[in-house]
Amino acid sequence: MRHAIGILLAAVFVFLIGTGAAAVWLTGKEAVNDNTTVTEEKEEKNTMIQTKDELNLYAQSAVLMDASTGRVLYGKNENLARPMASTTKIMTCILALESGNLSDTVTASQNAASQPKVHLGVYKGETFQLKDLLYSLMLESHNDAAMMIAEHIGGSQEGFARLMNQKARDLGCEDTYFITPNGLDAKEEKDGQVKIHSTTAADLARIMNYCIGQSPKKEEFLEITATRSYAFADLEGKRSFSCNNHNTLLAMMDGAFSGKTGFTGGAGYSYVGAVQDEGRVYTIALLGCGWPPHKAYKWSDARKLFQYGLERYHYRNVFEDVSLPDIPVIDGIPSSGRLDEPVLLSCSIGGEEEKSLNLLLADEEEVTVQTEIPKELNAPVRKGQTVGTVTYRLNGEVVKSYPVYLTAGADRLSTAWCIKNIFHKYLSMPGVMGLIPN
Repeated sequence: MRHAIGILLAAVFVFLIGTGAAAVWLTGKEAVNDNTTVTEEKEEKNTMIQTKDELNLYAQSAVLMDASTGRVLYGKNENLARPMASTTKIMTCILALESGNLSDTVTASQNAASQPKVHLGVYKGETFQLKDLLYSLMLESHNDAAMMIAEHIGGSQEGFARLMNQKARDLGCEDTYFITPNGLDAKEEKDGQVKIHSTTAADLARIMNYCIGQSPKKEEFLEITATRSYAFADLEGKRSFSCNNHNTLLAMMDGAFSGKTGFTGGAGYSYVGAVQDEGRVYTIALLGCGWPPHKAYKWSDARKLFQYGLERYHYRNVFEDVSLPDIPVIDGIPSSGRLDEPVLLSCSIGGEEEKSLNLLLADEEEVTVQTEIPKELNAPVRKGQTVGTVTYRLNGEVVKSYPVYLTAGADRLSTAWCIKNIFHKYLSMPGVMGLIPN
């Protein structure tokens, strides 16, 4: 019996020395993992496309934006703050839709009744349904309708302006400041600074993106802004009104489906709108697009911008089936149980359903693909564990990042496992069982 035990211990020690596990057993120290990453990067073929107003727009500020991502496809002073006139009303409309009910009864105050033209011409105390006022707001751009809506939703013009500014911040519009719900030129002093009612072309397009694609009330917004004409009456039935949509682009251009015009002396002609075609959705914003008598400049600019997007940008699947090397696992137990074999685990990018990436790109634009995975891992590791990333960039900006998963796991090699494994092999040797007493 003593002889058998001696043979067993000697065999264990020999196997431990052969696998390097003896050092761990004797010293109690673990191997140090140099977790330096392996990076493979496809050569970047392009830089940021510079437009330099090659379209020769009339607008002082303009932007063409991919509505699905918020990416600026064409810009002219797009981050410069300017007054925006009645394009303000897209924010007024979406806040009213999200915070009120279409069947709400709205009463005109003296403040609302005193708003300048263009107005519905309401009287103090006159009542309307909120739904009807929203059509008045967006089709005819009535300033008194805007004030009635603001006071109903926000309690006052100032209260509603706070809601407008908070919503702008929530949408990432850092260069926008609202004072009025109708877009009339205005300024006020706040925190020792004189603030003007203003936005940027980029911020205005972002707000439009939200209204047509992200808001929980987008369907209602789209229904209102796509309506060509609308008729309604006050709730007492004493007066009737009719509205016609002043967004001429709805009839001028195929695919145009929403928008809002604006004009004040300080802002000039302004416009924000949206067009869709073959799954592509573009938004534009134009600020300072001429003053009287140049009312048609905004339509010329709008068509140029939308046509630029439709002709230049198309969806392309840029997903690449990247080849990923197997990753060595230090102190891992091979699936075969043979300690003389290295542990190499394969990995995979995301799931099968994710293996496509459609981006709106110009013909000359290319993405860069960067793979980052560790040179080695320390056991234990589990199947499905995230160990790296494959990142797609366009013009240096990350557009998509896929996690890299292990397709299998490995337990950690331990002294106990070695003894158990060797003992099992020893017992399997011919004649050994006969040495062990019953």
